[in-house]
Amino acid sequence: MIPTRAVVVAAVLAAIPLSVVNAEPLKVSKSGIPYRPDGDDAGPPDVVGPIRARRPGGKLLNLDRMLLHSPAFAQGWNSMFGVIRGKLAVPAKLRELTIMSIGVINHAEYEWFQHEGEFLKAGGTKEQLAALRNPTAALSDSKHFDEAERATLALTWEMTRDIDVKPATMNRVRAILPDQQVVELIGTIAGYNMVSRFAVATGLEPESP
Repeated sequence: MIPTRAVVVAAVLAAIPLSVVNAEPLKVSKSGIPYRPDGDDAGPPDVVGPIRARRPGGKLLNLDRMLLHSPAFAQGWNSMFGVIRGKLAVPAKLRELTIMSIGVINHAEYEWFQHEGEFLKAGGTKEQLAALRNPTAALSDSKHFDEAERATLALTWEMTRDIDVKPATMNRVRAILPDQQVVELIGTIAGYNMVSRFAVATGLEPESP
């Protein structure tokens, strides 16, 4: 007896996991690389679990869903930025100040979008955010930024645009922060330059509400 079409279709569907049958089409970034799904099939549980633990409500960011194309890379990334975000002594406001400045300098709107609220929570103001949109003017803006903040912006600018840091700029920063925090600030600037370049190249877009 030859199976009917309906029987064949039913048999094929029965062999496909329900999660695959019900899966929504993957969203594609501006670069053409799709985001990994935010579900049980996002990646290895031992990699995805710690990433979710760092995210509000356990929801993966588009950044995470891009990184998870390479679980090993995503795991290393999460470890490093978990330390930068939660285990360093450098003041949170200076950390977030560098991130916002890098977002503007490198045209990484995704980075700005992700950290605007973090900057405000760390003590930043909306007036400072507006001033940061002009990164060269912010370097000498004593109305909106104190000396520690202007020195941090100078270090961020030189590391991001010039690579070389002027001795005078390093002396300014070291006059404000102990060397441990200077090293941490340098590492933070270097790290978020990587984030901005990754976000721009992979075409990351803000998450949907």
